[in-house]
Amino acid sequence: MKFTKCSGLKGEVTIPGDKSVSHRSVMFGSIAKGTTEIHNFLQGADCLSTISCFRSMGVAIENNGDTVIVHGNGLHGLEKPDTTLDCGNSGTTTRLISGILAAQDFSVTLTGDASIRKRPMKRIMTPLSMMGADIRSLHDNGCAPLVITGKKLHGIHYQSPVASAQVKSAILLAGLYADGETKVTEPYVSRNHSELMLSCFGADVRTEDTTAVIQPAEELFGQKVLVPGDISSAAFFIAAGLIIPNSEILIHNVGINPTRDGIIHVCRAMGADIELLNQKHDGEPTADILVRSSRLKGTVIGGAIIPTLIDELPMIAAMACFAEGETVIRDAAELKVKESNRIAVMVENLTAMGADVEETEDGMIIRGGRPLHSAVIDSKLDHRIAMTFAVTGCCADGETEIVGAECVNISYPGFYGDLERLMTK
Repeated sequence: MKFTKCSGLKGEVTIPGDKSVSHRSVMFGSIAKGTTEIHNFLQGADCLSTISCFRSMGVAIENNGDTVIVHGNGLHGLEKPDTTLDCGNSGTTTRLISGILAAQDFSVTLTGDASIRKRPMKRIMTPLSMMGADIRSLHDNGCAPLVITGKKLHGIHYQSPVASAQVKSAILLAGLYADGETKVTEPYVSRNHSELMLSCFGADVRTEDTTAVIQPAEELFGQKVLVPGDISSAAFFIAAGLIIPNSEILIHNVGINPTRDGIIHVCRAMGADIELLNQKHDGEPTADILVRSSRLKGTVIGGAIIPTLIDELPMIAAMACFAEGETVIRDAAELKVKESNRIAVMVENLTAMGADVEETEDGMIIRGGRPLHSAVIDSKLDHRIAMTFAVTGCCADGETEIVGAECVNISYPGFYGDLERLMTK
């Protein structure tokens, strides 16, 4: 894909359903009793990997596009798959499903694409093993493929070294099957979609400060799930509306869960013209987000806010190039173990476009105000990198080319079309 400088973005956009909520609704529906009806399901490659895995374990799932119907097998009703479960590019699928598989009465092998086979799985293997799980890395390198043989599990109190919703969720899901209470304490609170949804499905789960606590479950019960728009996908239009001159964009029905809304706080700290309209607070909170072109200033981003915007940091880093002064991102070492090393990739590509950006051990320093020019961007097949540089290319001189641009299908299949529709002719 190629992008040139844009004179403005105007209009309204409805972004796809939240990836985290879509994954969990299929997983929890599959191990619940009865039917789960999911509306605004994200038809991205990652979420389709989750559907495929549970179909392989005997769960009947009807995918009708916007609506997905899961006919649950109950907490103990999954069947041994005939083949290896392929999680594709999805870290969420790989890590969360491991918590469920750890307690089944069969063995299974989990794998994924080349990216997944490099991503760290020790972070879930360690706590699940402490619960009694038999989980090992096939190549003994702490990565997938993982071989999981179901065992009887016991409750633990795990002190997680990272604030990771995937780690926390894997442990909580295993805790449904344990012989006693399971607790996970994080350094900061990570996104809490699992806790909210498990509670709706009938689990006894609560939060105490940075600790999530779950009791063993007899059964979960199917629900109707309304998936909000994904704020991680909205981030690209939030940033585009702020940094592309003469822009005004209304983004509909975006999830503004307080464990996910860090980008809104950062934008406001940078002086953004951003409004939340039509707010609703039943289940997952949502709002329409109105953004207008703004004169931004640098800021410091670190500490407890990082887990609330970890997936948005590539776009925030690019946005900082258009702000006055210095922006510092710290405490973000998690970016190194995403679909790509997002710190290194962002620094490399922003530098190629003429930005003044410096890599640090756990983040980066961006000195804004330099005009950017075109470059050939290697997305590393990372969907968030590709979308970040599509937006950045709309603000740069010349023609910016993105290699591997099709990887946006992982989370936002219609992204390029939505961006083009907003461009003022």
